[in-house]
Amino acid sequence: MKINRVEIFDIECPKRDVWNPVFIRIHTDQGISGVGEAGLAYDLGHSAAAHMIKEIAEAMLIGHDPFQTEALWTRMLRESFWGLGGGPVIYAAMSAIDTALWDIKGKALGVPVYQLLGGKVNHKLRTYASQLQFDWDSEVNRLFAPEDYGKAAQKAIDDGYDAVKVDPIMYDAEGTCFFDRTKLFTNKEMKLFRARLQAIRDAIGEDADIIFECHSLPGVTSAVQLGELVEEFRCMYFEEPVNYLNPDLHRKVADKVNVPIAGGERLYNRWGIKPYMQDMSIDVLQPDIGLSGGFTETKKVCDYADTFDVRIQAHVCGGPVATAASLHLETAIPNFLIHEHHTYAIKDWNRELCVQDPQPVNGFFEVSEEPGLGIELNDKIVYRSPHMEVK
Repeated sequence: MKINRVEIFDIECPKRDVWNPVFIRIHTDQGISGVGEAGLAYDLGHSAAAHMIKEIAEAMLIGHDPFQTEALWTRMLRESFWGLGGGPVIYAAMSAIDTALWDIKGKALGVPVYQLLGGKVNHKLRTYASQLQFDWDSEVNRLFAPEDYGKAAQKAIDDGYDAVKVDPIMYDAEGTCFFDRTKLFTNKEMKLFRARLQAIRDAIGEDADIIFECHSLPGVTSAVQLGELVEEFRCMYFEEPVNYLNPDLHRKVADKVNVPIAGGERLYNRWGIKPYMQDMSIDVLQPDIGLSGGFTETKKVCDYADTFDVRIQAHVCGGPVATAASLHLETAIPNFLIHEHHTYAIKDWNRELCVQDPQPVNGFFEVSEEPGLGIELNDKIVYRSPHMEVK
């Protein structure tokens, strides 16, 4: 079997102009195709990833045996030049390609991908409703009033979830978004954040879980300030309290805050997570399969984390292909903790991108039993967007 054609889709969503999933579909001379997704659907970089995929496809994919994933992954790492330096564009491209190859392998062998990763460890995957600051509804809304946070949480609970995630510091009292929260918070700001968390706790009750999300916006001192709220509301974990540019920052937060620390969506492989594992400053690792190197590398990342008793919650903020791939990974690993279901994943402009529509039932996911990933692109929708082909 040889690869003979590669399609790349840089998706444009008319209803959400800042949402651009990047899909790949790799075709073979035996008529079997596989799909993958780059993990840059949001903010900047999607078109760069799409064109990086095109360049790798031209240089390395045509004529390659899709079963030789390890050899190709190593070649992409070492012969792309940029792979040995790192960054989201090169790793997103590598991830999308690798994911699609595993989809091909599963289809060719007639088994779901999780079987190729070691089989089913987790039969049902507990799932949480992610990013309540954008609401939990058919539309994306910018929430800033505490009572609206409570209403969003109630919607998630009504949908069957028993865990929610929120970034309560993203917006000020008027709904203005701040991407730099490195200054110390004022008492007034802390009262606002606390009111938002209290509204969520009141809505979901004492037994459900809250995940406190920061998107790496705070500085180390303001993150420690927030630790007071994280502890007060018995949060499940404290996510991305600081950035990854200086690994020592996580260590200080971990020393000061008595709640598990989570992070990893901007760490791209075994080498990237190494300092955080060795100093044990991250308790819950959140690799994105669309950024960490696809199945070939992300499974190794999860196994490496397991040697430090670190749990895994895959970062999922992309199209349905990203969801499907994450479910196969999380089904097959012993250190799985919980699955992320982003509020974007319940929107019609995201759900229409694939033929299948993976959604949890009563707060739990079950992986597809179809060969490969069990998901296919919706050609009627994806061909409306810019796309490229390599032969």
